Amino acid sequence: MFASMEPLNSPASTYRFGTKMLLLLTVINLFNFLDRYVLSAVLEPIKADFGIESDADMGRLATGFMLGYFLTSPIFGFLGDKLSRRKLMAIGIVGWSLGTCLTGIAQGFSFMMFCRIMVGLGEASFGAIAPAVISDAFPSSKRNKAVTFFSLAIPLGAAFGFALGGIISAHLGWRSAFFITGIPGFLLALLLFFIPEPERGMNDVQEKKDKVSFKSIASLLKNKEYVYVNLGYIFYTFAMGAFSFWGPAFLHRIHGMNEADASLFLGPSLVVGGIVGTLIGGALANRWRSKSPAGYAKLLVISMLFAVPFSFVSFLTENTLLSMICIVISLVFLFQSTGPINTVILESVPYTMRATAMAICIFLIHAFGDLWSPELVGRVSDGAGNLRIGMLILPGAFLLAALFWFFLYRVQLQKNEFNAADIPL
Repeated sequence: MFASMEPLNSPASTYRFGTKMLLLLTVINLFNFLDRYVLSAVLEPIKADFGIESDADMGRLATGFMLGYFLTSPIFGFLGDKLSRRKLMAIGIVGWSLGTCLTGIAQGFSFMMFCRIMVGLGEASFGAIAPAVISDAFPSSKRNKAVTFFSLAIPLGAAFGFALGGIISAHLGWRSAFFITGIPGFLLALLLFFIPEPERGMNDVQEKKDKVSFKSIASLLKNKEYVYVNLGYIFYTFAMGAFSFWGPAFLHRIHGMNEADASLFLGPSLVVGGIVGTLIGGALANRWRSKSPAGYAKLLVISMLFAVPFSFVSFLTENTLLSMICIVISLVFLFQSTGPINTVILESVPYTMRATAMAICIFLIHAFGDLWSPELVGRVSDGAGNLRIGMLILPGAFLLAALFWFFLYRVQLQKNEFNAADIPL
């Protein structure tokens, strides 16, 4: 039907269409996170509309999303290394867009939980497969830049989710927020079929082409780089997931901001902190990687250690302005790790296993990370009678992320026979 329907079959043609593909996947990723974070902007009106009194119950909506997301990601990852990745991504986009729209018609908590599971299921397909497609389209020297650009959609999408959710809810009601943000996904799924798909391993032809098997998947547990980057990622995701869910409510309850103002602050904050942090992190990581094979891991450790004190102050201070400033600074440091994390994951495994490795990563970081962190913060908040106490769990999680990424740093130095004393952290 279209000439571009056929997969690309040469490095030159892959690179020629790589930019177009990267731009489209980045726009889709923006809506991926936009649809995910709309819910956080409208928690308070949903809670009032449904007569829900417990924060733990509201946190369970995030748990529902994560159940759909992490339980199916290994399946999509395994299929993504064997079947048409474009079709699998399109199915996922349609699935999460439909789930988002259906959230707007939910008349009870149980059906809304089902809708959030559906959103998670759809996003699992795209989240597991898209980074692997990008990795195939770009050589190692350009891969981190491509993944960093793709990752810019995370703060932008989250910001638009917070901002649009708050604005639309204030003027048209919270249900309209889900309709308006969910519909564009159906068009984006169709556009996927106008962009060619790069051949697996197009820029890694020197590697041995091992087939994905259960034995090769099990071998990931012996891959120290892969294990340590994921352990750190688990604690990072734990904290970021809880903050993104409870951030607007924290500003509303602790600092007296109304819901729209809280969402409008967090939206631009995510844009500024996310874009600045992601770009700085990508540039520093590339510079440090050129001098040391552990450059990416070095960036991960340093960014977390700088974020911790600012995040502590943001939750402890009674001064609203100081809290807001520290939140923005924390986000700048936290988002510096976005591109390097995914690049380390993709490059720590054979190209034939990239979608599978990404899917297993998604499973791990959500099963042990933000699947339960919003509910845990909610339960601590209920028990202490103060959301501030629950939020103080999060800086501790960032410290643990830094610890495991330091182990990653040491492993990468040893693997490449570099003397750690010659490359100071």
